[in-house]
Amino acid sequence: MPAKNVSIEVITNKIFIIRGQKVMIDRDLAELYGVETRALNQAVRRHKDRFPEDFMFILTREEVMRLSQIVITSEIKYSPNVSVFTEQGVAMLSS
Repeated sequence: MPAKNVSIEVITNKIFIIRGQKVMIDRDLAELYGVETRALNQAVRRHKDRFPEDFMFILTREEVMRLSQIVITSEIKYSPNVSVFTEQGVAMLSS
């Protein structure tokens, strides 16, 4: 998945602190890589052994609702499952 050239500011604005960890939302990562969120999550499911809980986790409904108040688009509020990736998870996605 080749990433587009994006500014550090754009990426920094997509990093959130959840459960005490800096994470990026699956939807934002998919956008950065130029793929559909569904495709990104399918790739992760196929290689689940590479993504332990310290690499990625699925948000609870409460976490999604809190995050939806911060995220510009409200689409996240209606997503059934929202995965977030830690720095190690993002690195694993890019390899």
